[in-house]
Amino acid sequence: MGKLLDGKVGIIYGVANQRSIAWAIAKAASNEGAKLCVTYQSERLAQTVVELASQLQDAWAIQCDVTDDAQIERVYNAVDERYGRLEFIVHSVAFARREELSGSFINTSRDGFITAMDVSAYSLIAVTRPALRLMQSGGSVVTLTYIGSERAMPNYNVMGVCKAALEAIVRYLAFELGERGIRVNALSPGPIPTLAARGISGFTQMYQRFREVAPMRRNTEADEVADAALFLLSDMSRGITGEIVYVDQGFHIVGLV
Repeated sequence: MGKLLDGKVGIIYGVANQRSIAWAIAKAASNEGAKLCVTYQSERLAQTVVELASQLQDAWAIQCDVTDDAQIERVYNAVDERYGRLEFIVHSVAFARREELSGSFINTSRDGFITAMDVSAYSLIAVTRPALRLMQSGGSVVTLTYIGSERAMPNYNVMGVCKAALEAIVRYLAFELGERGIRVNALSPGPIPTLAARGISGFTQMYQRFREVAPMRRNTEADEVADAALFLLSDMSRGITGEIVYVDQGFHIVGLV
């Protein structure tokens, strides 16, 4: 039986370290035969991510700050030169200043709001638009969201608003790109102790409470998210677009928490 992503070319944005959801997806995609370009945000992360990429079968790493259109274009030029095509994108990028992820939401600063929205939501548009020239045969775009987009979560604050915007972007992109054969979906995992998640004030308490409330009475694992991503990136999900797929042990169906 052939591998799910055998020979497909993909870009995975947002690998930071071995705990990243993006890294779990990269490993799973590589194991299923994908050829990968993985990106990291800054030179500070370069050595870690380059070393991680070297562990995969057919992968390489390149720096890309998704707030810089020139860097994004450089990624696609490099992919074009190496492969001449692209089948999928994984967008696993989010950022808000630490001070915006604690205290009262009403104290969100204008500058902090703009920064968080640019990195966490607009960047999905920014990395999808220049990819279209390489996705002539269609493909799949997958991003990462969180239930804080639809429920008020303590200290999630501006990031919840960004995720709500991100989910709307998923629907609008899915609507516009469907006729090109490009599907756009989002995964909504339960809390996972990534580098970014640990920047949220009270994350440890949130993480512990989650497994007490979720129907399956356990926390979400990054490998589970990666497996769901494989489905959405593969032809097995060819009839699905514009969806938010929950990988949260059923937490999203619970009323009183």
